[in-house]
Amino acid sequence: MNNLIDKMERKIGRYAIVNLTKYIIGLYIVGYILQFAPVSANITRFLSLDPYLVLKGQIWRLVTWVLIPPRSFDLLIIITLLFYYFVGTTMERTLGSFRYNLFIFTGMLLMVVASFATLLVYSKVFRLNSEQLAAIMNLYSPAFSTYYIQMMVFLSFAICYPDMQVLFMLFIPLKVKWLGIFYGLVLAYNSFMAVKGSNYFLFFAILSQAINLLLFYLSLGKLNHMRPKEVKRRTEFKRNTQMRPKGITRHKCAVCGRTEEDDPNLEFRFCSKCNGNYEYCQDHLFTHEHVK
Repeated sequence: MNNLIDKMERKIGRYAIVNLTKYIIGLYIVGYILQFAPVSANITRFLSLDPYLVLKGQIWRLVTWVLIPPRSFDLLIIITLLFYYFVGTTMERTLGSFRYNLFIFTGMLLMVVASFATLLVYSKVFRLNSEQLAAIMNLYSPAFSTYYIQMMVFLSFAICYPDMQVLFMLFIPLKVKWLGIFYGLVLAYNSFMAVKGSNYFLFFAILSQAINLLLFYLSLGKLNHMRPKEVKRRTEFKRNTQMRPKGITRHKCAVCGRTEEDDPNLEFRFCSKCNGNYEYCQDHLFTHEHVK
């Protein structure tokens, strides 16, 4: 997967939107203004991702749903948006603008697919007629929002920086990995209850973003050690290192200093974006600062 993403980056990477999180938050601010505008008359219902109405010609809904903020306006929304900005910009610095753009826009595309998958379930499986479809889609289509996209950005942040400490509820110091586990369990529970209650809007919305997070995880190369070629490589490498004099290592991470002797399952790669032969372990290949 990394090879494919690298090829895409070489071809279209120059079109990536730099500081994408800033523009996303700007869209949220526009959404809040529209919600409270005197002449809006609840204008957000004309912006939601309603696949039934999209098929009726309201194609603007394929785009305008991103204007709907992920949560209602309250006193803590400014702190929430600042936290979104911190997490988003950190992930963009970690992955690079192109990969971060790819992660966000893939999430949006999958959300659109999820909306049409839901429409298909209610029309073909539950066999609702046109009037019933129009009513139920109008009622529950707001479930297809950027809320779960932002949730996956945070979970990807937790994957990359599990030991970073943040202030939960503004005053409780907590490592990001524990927050990630908590939110992951909440999403799993919500998915289970959605299926149990036949709320396929919520289920497909969560599932679509879980797929995006899985694709992100695979792009980090976390599962490479399970491939047959990697198993064979590690076996041969272990056999060769046993014949090497003690104290001499072949690989060493430029960030943490770990070698293959610290953990035989560690994978090491050279970074093509660093000037010089800098090698990094699998935990720091995507999170280190590039040497220029």
